[in-house]
Amino acid sequence: MTTTPTNRPTARVVGVDLARTVALLGMFAAHLVSPVEPGAPGGVDPLFQVVAGRSSALFAVLAGVGIALSTRSVGSDPAGTRWRLLVRAAMVAALGIWLGALPSGIAVILTFYGLLFCCALPVLRWRARSLALLAVGWGVLSPILSMLVRRELDPVAKIVPTFVHLAEPVLLLQELVLTGYYPVLTWATYLWAGMAIGRLDLHRAQVGRRLAVGGAGLAALALAVSVLLTARPAVRAALVADPRRPAADWAELDNQLRLGLFGTQPTGTPWWLGVWSPHSGTIVDLAHTTGTAMLVLGLATWVVRTLPALPWHLLAGAGAMTLTLYATHVVVLSSPLGVRGGGALVVHAVVAVGVGAAFALSSARGPLEQLVGGTTRLVPLRR
Repeated sequence: MTTTPTNRPTARVVGVDLARTVALLGMFAAHLVSPVEPGAPGGVDPLFQVVAGRSSALFAVLAGVGIALSTRSVGSDPAGTRWRLLVRAAMVAALGIWLGALPSGIAVILTFYGLLFCCALPVLRWRARSLALLAVGWGVLSPILSMLVRRELDPVAKIVPTFVHLAEPVLLLQELVLTGYYPVLTWATYLWAGMAIGRLDLHRAQVGRRLAVGGAGLAALALAVSVLLTARPAVRAALVADPRRPAADWAELDNQLRLGLFGTQPTGTPWWLGVWSPHSGTIVDLAHTTGTAMLVLGLATWVVRTLPALPWHLLAGAGAMTLTLYATHVVVLSSPLGVRGGGALVVHAVVAVGVGAAFALSSARGPLEQLVGGTTRLVPLRR
C-alpha cells in the first residue's frame, strides 16, 4: 500500500477534520436525544440508533489517522516521537479525569483515549498493510479474549474515571482496559485501523472512494451476519437466557440491543460475539463500526477532493478543535444550561460549527489544542 507523502497540500487534513466534525455532531446527538421513543422500531429513537456507537468509533478511528499523520517523521527520532505521544496521551487522560468529575451524565471518553493512544507506541513505524492486518486480527481475537477473561471476574458497576478512582489503580486499570464503557482491549482495533488508513495517500479521490465502498461493504456484511444469526430461534433463546443480561423475551432483549450494551457484551454464550449492538465490543460490532468509520472518512476525503471550490474548511473547522468543543459540551451539560432534547442538539451543533468556522477563518487553533500541542512540542526531536 502507498504510504503518505509529506509534501502535499492541506486538502487531506480538511477531509479528516470534516469527518471529525461529523463524529462530534454524532456524539452530541447520542448525548442529547432521548433514546426511548415508543412508536419507533424497537422503541428507540431513529437518530439515536444511527449515531449510537458509530460516532465514538469514528472518533477512535480518526485518532489513529491523526497519530499516523502527526508521526510521519518518526524515523528521524523514534524515541522523541514516542515521548511526545506519551505527553499528549497523559494530558488527554488528565482532562478526561477532570471532566469525569463533573455531573454531566455522560460517559466521558477522554481518559480511555489517553490510554488508547499508548497502543500506538509499539507500531509507530509499521506500514499500512501490517497495521491493517493487525487491526483485522485484533478485531477478531480481542472480543474473544475479553469474554474469556471477564467470565472469571465478578460483575462490577461501570465508572466514569475521576480523581477519586486514582486511589484504586487496579480497579481503574481494569475498567479502562477491560470492563469499562470504551475498553482499550477491544478499542485498539479502531486505533490501528485508523493508523493504517492514515498511511494511505488520502489526497487521491480514488482512495477516498475505495475507503467509502470498502467501508460500506464491511458495515453491511457485519449487519447481515448479525441479522441472520439472531433470526435463529436457538440463538435467540441462548441470548435471552444469559443471566448477565436478563430479559423476559426477545422483544425486550431487542430493545436493549438497540439502546446499546455500554462497552462490553455479556459472557453467558459465545453467540454474543456475532451480535450487533452499539458499544457491545463484539466481533460484529467492531467490524460494523470500523466499516461505518471508513465510509464517513472516505466520503469526506473524496468530496473535499472532487468539489474543492466549496468552503469545506469552514465546515471542518469544528473537527479541527474537537477537544475544545467536546470539553465545552461536557461542561455545559454539567451546568444549569445542560438541557437535553432536539432543540438542545440544534443549539450545540450550530454553536460548534459556528465557533469552528470562526477559528478556521482566523487560522487559529482551539485553546485546548494549543495547550496540548504546545506542551507536546516541549519534548525536543533530534534532526
